[in-house]
Amino acid sequence: MSTFKGKGPGVSAPDVAERAGHSVDVLLRVYAKRLDGHKDLANQRIGDALTA
Repeated sequence: MSTFKGKGPGVSAPDVAERAGHSVDVLLRVYAKRLDGHKDLANQRIGDALTA
């Protein structure tokens, strides 16, 4: 099972890193390429929260 399967929208990087036995730095450095696409969702959620 891929470590990164646990990282999705709404799942915090510290939680995934802890469960995988990594630091957040290692998690993001190793798996950064898998974050593509999450930025748009995050931006939408931030925008929604700011206009609510």
